[in-house]
Amino acid sequence: MPIRNAVLPDNLKAVYLSAEDLRIAASILYNAYHDDPVFCEIFNSIEDGYEQRLRAAIREELNAFWQAKQPMIGLFDEDRMLAVTCVVTPDDKFGPQRFWHWRLKMLLTAGYLGTRQMMDKEELIKQHMPASRYHMISFIGVHPDHQQHGMGQMLLGAIQALLDADTTSEGVGVYVTLDKYLEFFKGAGYGVVEQLEVAGIAGHLMFKPR
Repeated sequence: MPIRNAVLPDNLKAVYLSAEDLRIAASILYNAYHDDPVFCEIFNSIEDGYEQRLRAAIREELNAFWQAKQPMIGLFDEDRMLAVTCVVTPDDKFGPQRFWHWRLKMLLTAGYLGTRQMMDKEELIKQHMPASRYHMISFIGVHPDHQQHGMGQMLLGAIQALLDADTTSEGVGVYVTLDKYLEFFKGAGYGVVEQLEVAGIAGHLMFKPR
């Protein structure tokens, strides 16, 4: 299903992902978050098996998003996915606890400490968010072959279309751990709320009000 009011070039479309799209989305997000400091710490990148743990965690997150009917948006050029984002909506109960089967699979994938740190991260962000009803960007990534072509800005435009369609939402938030993305979100109108530490890694909670 296409995203209404998303402004894109004629050759691209922004659509909600189907179940068949999740494998490609997971691959794009794996590349996007492979070097993210928080994920490196949570899934212990200095030990063997980091790549497998990260892939499994992203796959479980996407499956949880799908089951909870949370928005997962892809940018497509015909049938090829170029970029993807996952957003948590204000109304849903898709919180840090997730579903019991998500918790079980994450425990097997990341271990107790990694799973606890992922849940604590979301609780911390929720406590410091300057709004009670808001959208939250959980993942955002662009295929390595299509970076530096404005795909990230187009994804933010699709997210803005979601926000515009829900007049009860006070804005949209994101947690950023790399300086290059800090500048990217600042350029799109997101302001820094405060610096937070997750798993011993400093990052910035950012928010764009309606």
